[in-house]
Amino acid sequence: MVPICVKKSDKYVRGVFAVSEIKNGELIEQAPIIVFPRTDRYFLKNIALVDFLFDWGEKQYALALGYGSIYNHSYNPNAKFEYNKDYFSINFYAIKDISAGEEIFINHNSKRKDNSTPLWFQ
Repeated sequence: MVPICVKKSDKYVRGVFAVSEIKNGELIEQAPIIVFPRTDRYFLKNIALVDFLFDWGEKQYALALGYGSIYNHSYNPNAKFEYNKDYFSINFYAIKDISAGEEIFINHNSKRKDNSTPLWFQ
């Protein structure tokens, strides 16, 4: 994994940034997750966590630990995420070279970088 940090984002409150250059295809982070049943969304809707969940199959959500739930959204991302069901993690990979100091963005809509569906959060 590569060195990353959280700091103030120009577009959002905070974001994940590259500390050094990250090459296309490189693993950025393997974020462990906590899994919640979808039925718990009713209880989570009144707290901030609901906007940080990933789909984890048809009946569950996952909260990514580490920096996993802090990556900001872009329709033109420089990283992607993949589910690792064997290790209960979400893995984040560079999909283009990322310079030191650059913010790392993913498309929160899907693992596909070209999904331009409107987001469920603002």
